[in-house]
Amino acid sequence: MTEVPVITIDGPSGSGKGTVSQQLAARLGWHYLDSGAIYRALAYAVELAGLELTEEKEKIVSLALELKLAFKPAADGGADVLLAGTDISSSIRTEECGAMASKLAADGDIRMALLQRQRDFRQPPGLVADGRDMGTVVFPDAAHKFFLTASAQIRAERRYKQLKEKGINDSIPRLFTVISERDARDAGRTNSPLIPAADAIVLDTSEMSLEQVIGHVRQKVGYQSL
Repeated sequence: MTEVPVITIDGPSGSGKGTVSQQLAARLGWHYLDSGAIYRALAYAVELAGLELTEEKEKIVSLALELKLAFKPAADGGADVLLAGTDISSSIRTEECGAMASKLAADGDIRMALLQRQRDFRQPPGLVADGRDMGTVVFPDAAHKFFLTASAQIRAERRYKQLKEKGINDSIPRLFTVISERDARDAGRTNSPLIPAADAIVLDTSEMSLEQVIGHVRQKVGYQSL
């Protein structure tokens, strides 16, 4: 049987990988995996259960293995995240939840607990996987791999704009600090550090529009549906 094709798009928060991945999946008619949402959902569940990573890791690993998580298509073309049937899409998009997700992702046992769950999203006709280690660890055999990046300043400005559109007040300097700290933590962790796969195409999206990025990916991938 022919292996289900996968396109991986990795990169730090704010690089545009989520939007690009959603658009690609929609244009191709493929499945979409937001791996970051899985870690954020676990972070939300950990907080809900009142667990501490430093003291109750075994319980967190068990929680990861039993996480009742599902995705459903959203009106904006993305995906809503359901935890035990409850929509937690908005709750897991806070900076605090993202920071906790990054800490959980640095633990090898927790990553292993969620690994197969991510691989289960590989279903016909194909999958576009968005994350930080999709091309290096989760789908190392993917036919096409991309790594999107952008300066921390640009990403902070993008995040500020997103939050403002949602009516959430924040500041670019604070977001810059949060993003820089997360970059250092993700790149420096022992387990699945945030680095491009050896065979990935690296794109700096700092000065690129969404359509320019998609156009570049389309050229490299060559699928007619795009």
